Amino acid sequence: MILVTGATGFLGSELAMQLVDAGKQIRCIKRASSTIPKILISYQTQIEWVDADILDIFALENALDGVTQVYHSAAWVSLKQKDKQLMIRNNVEGTANVVNLCNERGIRLLHVSSIAAIGQALPGKLINEETHLDENNEQDGYAISKLHSEMEVWRGIAEGLDAVIVNPSLILGPNAGKTGTGALFITVRTGLKFYTQGTGGFVDVRDVAKCMIDLMNSDISGERYIINAENISYKNITAQIADCFGIPRPSMLAKPWIMELVWRTASVVSAITGKDPSMDKVAAQTASLTNNYDNSKIKAAINIEFRKISETVKDVCAALRK
Repeated sequence: MILVTGATGFLGSELAMQLVDAGKQIRCIKRASSTIPKILISYQTQIEWVDADILDIFALENALDGVTQVYHSAAWVSLKQKDKQLMIRNNVEGTANVVNLCNERGIRLLHVSSIAAIGQALPGKLINEETHLDENNEQDGYAISKLHSEMEVWRGIAEGLDAVIVNPSLILGPNAGKTGTGALFITVRTGLKFYTQGTGGFVDVRDVAKCMIDLMNSDISGERYIINAENISYKNITAQIADCFGIPRPSMLAKPWIMELVWRTASVVSAITGKDPSMDKVAAQTASLTNNYDNSKIKAAINIEFRKISETVKDVCAALRK
């Protein structure tokens, strides 16, 4: 039996679908208030759904009965400053619970981290698995939560846990909807005028799930892998999206001082409405940075050939047109 946490999310649902399609017997946990994603509706008879929170150790113990592999992709993501400390605590404590139980029961674990937990390389160098985040200079609560969650996994590995870690870059896919990276497509489609000077890593959700499955089924343990298909400038990716929708490309450069104004305005609006800000300080600053990621380690490990992001963009646009 395979257990998937976070199966109601974008990546987790894709992973669950691929596992079922491969004929695997899987169990997915969700909060009682969560809804099953559309792409998994037709798989309900093939997936055992269990209401359990990773913070509830007793429910988690029951969910792990008979399990030999765990894919841990559950995490809370919030841009609200008021959620920062609680998000860090919940993500880390939840991961610690998963790590401890997997170690006690001899269960193999694949932990989903993020490139947010990886630091920046020296100018002109690719960011790789040996690049470490400087927590003292990090303000992003999510990044800190993923870093500390990774530390729990490394602690488990030191204690004998059989585990591997993946750090996906920005994940794109037709089932993202209008949130997360899907929001980028919506923003461009509604007439985005500006682009930023930064560069980031992008990868198709289907490839991330495939990498996870291949790593889980390998003999690899005690390693972390960046999962990234291409490094693309934000000018390029927004141009691709605009071309796909048949609308004008963003044509004006948003310099860092403009992004500073945007996130401050978004913060004020968020304080008034109570909703997540459309952009926070970290995202605004990152949009102007050049972050290029090295994917040679994962390619060497499982011989993956990544989808072209240009094709993924077309798939996402087609899904949003429906």
